[in-house]
Amino acid sequence: MPNIHARSLAPAIALTLAALVLAPAPVMAEERTPMDPRLMTPGKLTVGTGDPVYPPWMLNNDPAGGEGFENGLVYALAAEMGFAPEDVQWVGLTFEQTIAPGAKPFDFAIQQISVTEPRMEIVSFSQVYFQPDKAVIALPGSPVVGASSFADLRDASWGAVIGTTDLMYLETILGIDDAAIYDDQIGVFQAMLAGQIDATLAALPTALFATAVQIPEAGIVAILPPDENDRGHGLLFEKDNPLVEWVDEALSSVIAAGVVEDLKATYLVADPDLPVITE
Repeated sequence: MPNIHARSLAPAIALTLAALVLAPAPVMAEERTPMDPRLMTPGKLTVGTGDPVYPPWMLNNDPAGGEGFENGLVYALAAEMGFAPEDVQWVGLTFEQTIAPGAKPFDFAIQQISVTEPRMEIVSFSQVYFQPDKAVIALPGSPVVGASSFADLRDASWGAVIGTTDLMYLETILGIDDAAIYDDQIGVFQAMLAGQIDATLAALPTALFATAVQIPEAGIVAILPPDENDRGHGLLFEKDNPLVEWVDEALSSVIAAGVVEDLKATYLVADPDLPVITE
């Protein structure tokens, strides 16, 4: 006798097999692809940065706009890693939150973060992608206007933000041990306007924005060489993040393609006639 039950199941089995054949293959979690399971959110590249953000690093307080040195670099890097622009998501943090030890809410962060030995003990970094000069910022009539040596600069009163490489530069490179210390850059500028300090310094791109927007009464009066102890800016990761090698290889490709030089020429151009003080 024929097996009626088996015959009744045959169409259902055939439909099931056909559905399996026609169904789209699931996206596999594969390392070094946008679906890398080691990402904060597979399928997305999560990037930490400041809140707010400032030119020339990022324009219009809009990281997602892609205009600026840092967000321009991130979108070039994301493309090299296989991410579409809409798959880059931004997380706004204070600088202190970004560089603190512990778990991070991002895959990496970009926020003019200098690679230093103390920081390398608590976070991981990519290779350095930018080494900025330092710029002296002062009001007209300041003692540093017209200075031609480090000795001339030491005759002025200085201020800087606590915990920054700017303060470290004043102390270790210029040999200034009595700089006034402030909690933030706005405090430094207010002290300058009040006549409490003669000058401050900052990375050149930061100084370009500061003198254009934050303290237009002041100007950049001299350029100083980079600090050899400050290796330059790198992408910051949670300590021992396994993504570092992949991101670093992509960053190498972006640098080799000339992207960083193009971004520098677009966003980080200074007056070529500014005096340069080297010793």
